[in-house]
Amino acid sequence: MLNLKVGGVPEHFNYPWYITLKNKEYTKKGINLRWTDYPGGTGQMTKALRNGDVDIAIVLTEGIIKDIINGNPSKIIQTFVKSPLIWGIHVGAKSTFKTISDLEHATVAISRFGSGSHLMAIVNAYNQGWDISKLKFKVIDNLEGGIEALTNGEADYFMWEHFTTKPLVDNGTFRRVGDCPTPWPCFVIAVREEVLENHPQEVKKVLDIINNCTKDFKNIENIDKTLSIRYEQQLEDIQEWLSITEWNDGKPMTKNLLTRIQNKMVNFNVIEKKINSSELIRNL
Repeated sequence: MLNLKVGGVPEHFNYPWYITLKNKEYTKKGINLRWTDYPGGTGQMTKALRNGDVDIAIVLTEGIIKDIINGNPSKIIQTFVKSPLIWGIHVGAKSTFKTISDLEHATVAISRFGSGSHLMAIVNAYNQGWDISKLKFKVIDNLEGGIEALTNGEADYFMWEHFTTKPLVDNGTFRRVGDCPTPWPCFVIAVREEVLENHPQEVKKVLDIINNCTKDFKNIENIDKTLSIRYEQQLEDIQEWLSITEWNDGKPMTKNLLTRIQNKMVNFNVIEKKINSSELIRNL
């Protein structure tokens, strides 16, 4: 039995992993797969990949590309969610800021440098035509830290996945002033190179199992109600999220796609330089 550690954010995107683990599908293939929640997001996971604390991570595309360029010994093996991620732009309930344009000189809360909340703040600034070099950041670790920072005035706005933060908008903790979709597929599966070298067949089995689950995920009976209860979200919000979310159908990541994403990331000043896209991926 091979032990493998997988991690991802504790959000609705990753519920297929819960289903397949609950059904012991990996155990049946001789793999002891253990899941770890990473509420700190992609920045926390890229660090865990570097340290060997996790073998497989479901991470934001922009975050892992940037970290592999910066020396993370991992490879992207496929897209996990191929639709964009909708990043809500939030301010505290009592904030005087009303629109995205009001936030040009404000302090943005980010979970970590190199995280999605950091990189997408740069993308949003680029979209708004702001001077990216003048962005001010406050590191807050995770969503709970973002709530605290916006409530007590340590930061002015915070970008996090639209539907995950919707309950906080509904209960008056946050106000959403706008959205910023990722201009690329949002989640990829990354694996440490050491694991890919030593256990490629087992990693391929993991992919086959999860892809088989996501293929029919939307057709699972009452999946909208299940997700609504588990993630404490309004049923209509989950239904909207399901309608706009597309998982990968098992196709490998292509060099052309990664080159296009890198071009955009350079354009947005999210990365300084590109590398050969073949250095980012490993297709099994």
